Order: sequence, then structure tokens, then C-alpha cells
Amino acid sequence: MEPADNLQRKLGLFPATNIVVANMIGAGIFTTSGLLMAGLNDPLLMLALWVVGGIIALCGALSYGELGAAMPGSGGEYYFLSRLYHPVFGFLSGWVSFIVGFSAPIAASAMGFSEYFCRAFPRVPRWFYNNGIMDEPTVKTFLSVSVILIFTLIHYRGIKTGTRIQNILTLLKVSLIIFLLMAGFLSGKGDLSNFGSEQSISSGFAGWKTIGLSLMWIMFSYSGWNASTYLGSEIRNPSRILPRSLLYGTGMVIFIYLLINILYVYAIKPQEMKGVISIGGLAMGNLFGQSADKLFSLLIAFALFSSLSAFIIIGPRVYYAMAKDGLFFKSVSRIHPKFQVPSNSILLQCLIAIILAISGTFEQVLTYMGFALGIFPILTVSGVFLQRRDNPAAPKLPGYPYTQLLYISTGVLILALSFLERPVESSIALSTVLIGIPAYLIFKKINTRN
Repeated sequence: MEPADNLQRKLGLFPATNIVVANMIGAGIFTTSGLLMAGLNDPLLMLALWVVGGIIALCGALSYGELGAAMPGSGGEYYFLSRLYHPVFGFLSGWVSFIVGFSAPIAASAMGFSEYFCRAFPRVPRWFYNNGIMDEPTVKTFLSVSVILIFTLIHYRGIKTGTRIQNILTLLKVSLIIFLLMAGFLSGKGDLSNFGSEQSISSGFAGWKTIGLSLMWIMFSYSGWNASTYLGSEIRNPSRILPRSLLYGTGMVIFIYLLINILYVYAIKPQEMKGVISIGGLAMGNLFGQSADKLFSLLIAFALFSSLSAFIIIGPRVYYAMAKDGLFFKSVSRIHPKFQVPSNSILLQCLIAIILAISGTFEQVLTYMGFALGIFPILTVSGVFLQRRDNPAAPKLPGYPYTQLLYISTGVLILALSFLERPVESSIALSTVLIGIPAYLIFKKINTRN
């Protein structure tokens, strides 16, 4: 029998893969394509970048799968970097996960939900405004905070209950996407001429900066390809199941994302697509009329629950692992005696997500989050070279070293171009990382003293 303060291995291949799929298919695919088109202007270029992003994500999944099979513990990057390099690198990745990696995607998913919900029911924010209660942006913020609180409560009550709900939400979301794709393509009401465009991306270096920022947003949409590594200590037979869950989940999502974006372009003229966040509702409205716009906006709003729910499951396991190592508040490592979850971690994450949902626009949160999340996976993937050198008997996955070199080189290039395109949000993201260095020293000093 495992000690009460340890997490238990209960998850098989199906729930582990579901968590990967649920983490990946979230706010990004339902919200970013309109923002991408505003800068790229070219539908075919946008589709090509979604393919490039998928290849990069698959390279990352292969690398993390190899590391996860060799080191099946909780915490993902925190766990890997602490053991491959030095605890300070693990702490900084966990620090970024604490503020950005999970809390921000939870906030983004909740904000995406409120955008689609208010598109489906525009009378709701209008009623609040006409009665002098709150304006439309405040209504959306209220809805975002409410869903964060509801799902935090659900996952506070145990991993089994949480993953059952998670499995149902993920299956419903995938079913909705399949129905959306079939109905959209079979309608025959789209226009193939939408795939051409009279406009193009800016020429010269300005165009490359736009491509870099676009890829960073796309990589946010693909984030989650490493999801099951955060639950390594709760997965049965991790050396076998963990890599498979990453590869199966990532491969499915790449295929789904490409089809969804083809449908968007088929349904919406490039000029109409620019800057629209609730892009899925607009697509179905163009294909089937205003009633379909409202119906699918509502369905997509609830489909976003799946990714929000998955982030709430995974994030607290990182903070739990940090606290167990004495590099975070000790109370965060507390396992609830009845529900067997890191309860204080879950509540702390909820608080940070609510603060982010209140404090910024969707595009600002997206850029800040995308830059911060792009840093430590590069370092983690580089760790595969150390892993093979120091532990040659560990399980190995195909593609080495080309998959690692491709991921590292493209990741560095995307960050550099994105910084030049959006220096303010990128600088704030870098500052978040740097603040973690004195925080590490403080926690280490407290732990040494104790």
C-alpha cells in the first residue's frame, strides 16, 4: 500500500491519451485563426503554418515520451529539468507553470467560453447592461471566473471523479468537432475561392516577424502535447503507456486541427475572418444561417470545458512536486486525506487563473503565455542528449537526433521573431522567469534552514 502523502498509479492509456487530447484541443483552435489571418492575410500560408506547428509538436512529443519513459514522475518539465540539469532550472519551469503554464490557459479557456457564450446569447450581456448591473466586458469576466470556480470544485473532489468527467467532456468535444466537420463539408455552401487571397503577408523582415508571432500562437494551440508527463507518477506501466499517450494524442490533434482550419477557410472569406475570436460560430453561421451560429457557439463554449478541466487536473501536480522537493510552500504538497488530491495546489491555481482572467484581454494573455511557455520545452528537449549519454539502457524512441534538433532550432527562432514583433508582452514573460531566480534562492534557504 502506497503512503497517504504519495499519488497513486491509477491511470491507463485511455485516460492518459484523453488528457493529452483535452489539453491540446482548447481555446486556441477555436479562437486564434481569426487573429492569425489579421496578420498573415493568406489562407494557404495560415494552413501551412498549422502543419509546421503540428510537426514541431510531434517532435516535442517524441522527445518528452522518451524522457517520461525513463523518468516517470509527477511534474513534467520541472521533474525532468531538475534531474537532467540543476534544481534551479526545474524550479524556474515550475515557477512559469505556476503563473503562466496552467493558470493562464485556464483563464484563456474560460475567456474563450465567455466569448462564445455571449455570441450564442447576446441578450444576456445586453440585459445586464440595460439594467445597470454591469457592462458586456464585465459580464464576460464574471462568466469566466464562474466556470473556473466550478471546475476547481469538481477536481478538488478526487482524481477518479475528475477523470470520469474529463473523459466524458473530451469524448463530447471530439464528437462535436467530428459533427461540425462533417456537417460543414457536406453542406456544400462554402466557397473554394476563399483559399485564394488578393492580399499577402508584409514583405521582408516584417513578414518574418509576423510569421514568428503566428507560429507562437499556433504552438499555444498545440500546447498540451506533453500533458501526460505531468501525471507520470499516476500512470500505470509508465514506460509503455506514457509515450504512447503522447504520440497518439498529438497525432490525432494535428489531423483534427488541419481539418478545422480548412473548414474555417471554406466557410469564411479571408477579409471577414480577420480579428474574429469566436471564429467557429461565424463559420457555422455562414454555412447554415444565424440559428446555427448560435447553436454551435453554445456547443463550442461548452466544449472548451474539456481543456479547462484538463489544465486544472495537471497544473497542481507540478506545484505538488516542487513543494515535495522543498522548493515551494510546504502546504502546497498537502494531499487531501479523503479525496487524495493536492488540494492546496488546486486552490492556489484557481486564484492565479482568476486574477489573469480579470486582468487582461484575450490577445494579451495569449502572447504573454505563448512566449513564456516556449522557453523551457526547448531546454527539456535538449535534455534528451544528456539522457542518452548518461542512461544508455533507458527506453528509446525513434527520430533521434533529428526530431530534437528540429524542435530546438524552430523554437529558438520563433521566440526571437516573436520578441521583435511584440516586445512588451515578451519582456513581461521574460521578467516572470527572472523573478523566479530570487524566489528559488528564498525557498532553498528556507528548506536548508528547516
